[in-house]
Amino acid sequence: MTALDAVAVHLPPHRVPIESLAGPLELTEMQVRLFRRFHGLDQVRRDPDRSLADLLRQAATGLTALRGQEHRVRFVLYGRAFPVVVPYPVNPLHDVCRALGLGHAVSFTLTQQSCASALLAVEMAGRLLAAEPGPHPPGGGPLALVLTAEKAFTRDAQFIPETSVFSEGASACLVSLDGPRDRLLGYACRQRGEFDVAGGASGAQFQREYRPALADVIGRALTVAGVDLDDIRLILPHNVNVVTWQRLSRLIGFPRDRVLLDNVRETGHVFCADAFTNYLTARDRGLLSPGDRYLVAAVGAGEGATFAAMVFAH
Repeated sequence: MTALDAVAVHLPPHRVPIESLAGPLELTEMQVRLFRRFHGLDQVRRDPDRSLADLLRQAATGLTALRGQEHRVRFVLYGRAFPVVVPYPVNPLHDVCRALGLGHAVSFTLTQQSCASALLAVEMAGRLLAAEPGPHPPGGGPLALVLTAEKAFTRDAQFIPETSVFSEGASACLVSLDGPRDRLLGYACRQRGEFDVAGGASGAQFQREYRPALADVIGRALTVAGVDLDDIRLILPHNVNVVTWQRLSRLIGFPRDRVLLDNVRETGHVFCADAFTNYLTARDRGLLSPGDRYLVAAVGAGEGATFAAMVFAH
């Protein structure tokens, strides 16, 4: 069974109030007030002096469980939101793998589901590990490393109009098949190609169907996991904004105080790293006890939209 053995996150220490983004992003005073007062967004994290490879390396080196286990890592999966982030032939993933002593691992990038690509990477890591020939000694089987990292390098990578603002950041997650905690019970995703706004789809239609579509995929993940919503101790959301999750909680009948929204104000939307940032917050604050079921949700929008959810047992 796919399990998260360890998680690390790197967020740049430099905090940028959203008011400081008004000039560069050509935001009106009303738009800034909308972000802060309505959507609950206060600041973002930026590190203009660090490259994408630096962010990846910071997260991976913070993963202490990886040290001494590099030889067990068979796969490195990099989930990110944008298909192209550096000029050819620069490849930050391969550079970081070599620096970490993982040059032997099969490494590749997933971008097809935009900000939901990290959940796909975790699920795919489990499938790849399950296909590895065995037998393997207990606690000594193959591992996969799932990475996320993103730079807010363009205007489109800095905010979603009327919806959210982006932080730079990175995460690293070690995945195994026999870990003792954070076991994946169920995964569901649904891709909606009709929501390709760049291809002419209506943004208004996407907004109308956003919450029902996410509620539907949450229900699917619960069914796959064999649990009910009442069994879920905590929801770890994507940090798009506060009001979206307040309304979604009402739609699915889930207590709002059991949706971890604290990081929305502190970081905004950290692309694919939201799930892991929120996981560490929940763990460090003692919000999850052994055996608790929790749900992770993400939405990716690009050439169409992807709605995804995962259920774990802590």
